[in-house]
Amino acid sequence: MIRATLLLALWPGIAATLELPVPEGAVLTAETRRDAEVYALPTGPAQGGPPPVAPIMGRVETRAWRIDPDAPSAAGLIAPIRAALGAAGFEILLDCAARACGGFDFRFGTEVLPPPAMHVDLGSFRFLSARRDTPQGPEAVGALASRTGGTGHLQLITVMPEGAAPASLSPTAPSLVATPSEGELATALSREGNAVLEGVEFAPGAATLGPRDSPALPALAAWLEANPDRRVVLVGHTDMTGALDANIALSRRRAEAVRERLLRDHGLNRDRIDAQGAGWLAPRASNATKAGRAANRRVEVVVSGG
Repeated sequence: MIRATLLLALWPGIAATLELPVPEGAVLTAETRRDAEVYALPTGPAQGGPPPVAPIMGRVETRAWRIDPDAPSAAGLIAPIRAALGAAGFEILLDCAARACGGFDFRFGTEVLPPPAMHVDLGSFRFLSARRDTPQGPEAVGALASRTGGTGHLQLITVMPEGAAPASLSPTAPSLVATPSEGELATALSREGNAVLEGVEFAPGAATLGPRDSPALPALAAWLEANPDRRVVLVGHTDMTGALDANIALSRRRAEAVRERLLRDHGLNRDRIDAQGAGWLAPRASNATKAGRAANRRVEVVVSGG
């Protein structure tokens, strides 16, 4: 095990080191910090809607790792973290597995970094939340682990009172959403049959693309040129703001904007590219945060056959 070292205040002006275990060889995929923010710490399973939460104010730090090959199970990733939190005097509020947590409703009702930073298998994840009170204010940890095949994914969200010693942040940590290379996009389309066009961004309520292409668009054009017998569907998505019908229409306009850019700049055959909209029916991140809503405003490409 390696250690994710988090400095948490035990007394005004005094900091103690809490070490949370992360498997040897884990690769950091994202690291973010938000000052004076509220984290909605899940305190119970979801039951027909988002899970119950306790709002914790402070400095919110989020990290995610990928562990492969032969990662421990989701429960195996969480167990040493639970032990470390218990030894540090944290109260465990929730420790549940996929279905017991509430499955889909829990996954999309709590804060999760979007892919590729964090992947969650709805049938194989585990979540743990913990809290302790200090004179400076409450501290909290939300730990989410999942495994798909032999690859594990771990996300840790910590909340510390303002003024507490900060956790060390890696200067080389990647951004929240990475733009895939041409090879990575081609691999995703060939293996999975779908991929998010990362870097294709929209303002809230808008379907207008900026003047410059995301690298994902020429990568998609190159894949289509290399696979002349394949067709794709561009599927637009929105955040969960407003009525569903209006968002489906908006998401389709986003997909159509991407299609028109591909046709205009890359000379592709219109018959090979369809455009549809899903509105907010398929989020990939929590709509409870600004970053999650931005990640949900996206266009995905789905291979539809020959």
